[in-house]
Amino acid sequence: MKLKTRLLITFLTIILLPVILSGIAFAGIGLSILHSQADSYEMKIADYFMFSDSAQTFSKATEEVFTQLMIQADQDATVFESEKYLNQVGDLLKGKSTYVLVRKNGEIYFTTNQKAAELIFPILPEFGDETQDAGRGYFYDDMQKLVKQVDFTFQDGSRGSIFLVTKINSIVSKSFLLDMLIAIVLILIFTSIMLTRWIQKGVFKPIGELNIAMQQIAEGNFDYVLTAKCDGELEDNYKNYEEMRLRLKESAEEKIQNDKKNRELISNISHDLKTPITAIKGYVEGIMDGVADTPEKMEKYIKTVYNKANDMDRLINELTIYSGIDSNRIPYNFHKINVADYFGDCIEDVGLDLESKNIILNYSNFVSNGTMIIADPEQLKRVINNIVGNSIKYIDKKKGIIDIRILDEVDSIRVEIEDNGKGISPKDLPNIFERFYRTDASRNSSKGGSGIGLSIVKKIIEDHGGYIWATSKEEEGTCLHFVIRKYREADANE
Repeated sequence: MKLKTRLLITFLTIILLPVILSGIAFAGIGLSILHSQADSYEMKIADYFMFSDSAQTFSKATEEVFTQLMIQADQDATVFESEKYLNQVGDLLKGKSTYVLVRKNGEIYFTTNQKAAELIFPILPEFGDETQDAGRGYFYDDMQKLVKQVDFTFQDGSRGSIFLVTKINSIVSKSFLLDMLIAIVLILIFTSIMLTRWIQKGVFKPIGELNIAMQQIAEGNFDYVLTAKCDGELEDNYKNYEEMRLRLKESAEEKIQNDKKNRELISNISHDLKTPITAIKGYVEGIMDGVADTPEKMEKYIKTVYNKANDMDRLINELTIYSGIDSNRIPYNFHKINVADYFGDCIEDVGLDLESKNIILNYSNFVSNGTMIIADPEQLKRVINNIVGNSIKYIDKKKGIIDIRILDEVDSIRVEIEDNGKGISPKDLPNIFERFYRTDASRNSSKGGSGIGLSIVKKIIEDHGGYIWATSKEEEGTCLHFVIRKYREADANE
């Protein structure tokens, strides 16, 4: 659930739930009071507008006077014939919504409220009504009156009754207000607890889980997975965390692998540099000691030193290119070049080196003379030299052969460089373009290498917008294929 929706529900709950529960509490407490009045005063409940305990309140207010009248009736009822005494009783009931009415033989003998007495008099209970036990009263539905009756006998033998008539107001009593106050407080506590638990479960708990997860990330634990479920914006945060965790874990693992490969590279390069340096030192010492005492030996020694220096230069160049792979800082200078002319020149340079190594070079160009591509001549030549250098390194036949073919692929050209070397096993073939990957475990100067040559080749081809792959059969040879798109002049309508 989204936070906006959750906040809206919280807002409506804070408003509506207390109102609804307060209404229920009001009705419940009011009905309880009305039924309590009915049980206490034998009232017939017809009007639920009076949700209060007014009957009980006013009954208690007149209870003391009513008790005195009952005692007085037993001791000396003649005082009920005295208007002075009855006025004193009336004074006691002032402010209690109660007036005194005395009946004698079916007529009003005395009252402190003549108008109200005339209205209620016809329906007052008869003398000696058996339902009128001590403390009982009657509630008259239409007139909302609580009546307490004390029967006595006048001195002349007439039957009389003295009534305390109390108006039952619809004003809410203190006890009712207190009950409602307690109910509302409990309702608010219940609402706050419910909302707090709901928000804690739906918001604070997931945020707490996310905070713990972030602490785990800060400590380098990338295996901590969030197991709690949530929805809305928090679900997006959970997904973002999981994506971040996986990326950081992948980066950390990649860093470990790269560190391992870098250490291996340093070791390989150190070995590969040490071998030609040792050879150079040996031949130079031979020249200095006079071992090369003939022009032929001197030429051989100098040529060997030159070749070893070239090997070192090649290794240093590979390191320079390798340092720019991850940062995409390999320098490019793209030009529009003619395929036939460019590869023709490359074959001449490569052919001289292969001829010196007694390796046959076969070159075939199947593209038209006007075919053009966009490429960096220097970097593309590095690709050709690296692939050919690899082929030379692994040719194990007495008669080495390298075939270079330029094929037309409609919108692209495909270059194939194939040798008759020892080939690559199927398990090694998918990995040959990975950095530092070497199919041979030996570390000799003739077949060693840094393991980054083909990874550089792949990077350069991909930066040219092409792609490269290899096919091979063990003991038969390997063929490297790469494709580069042709250059096409834009039409006038484009």
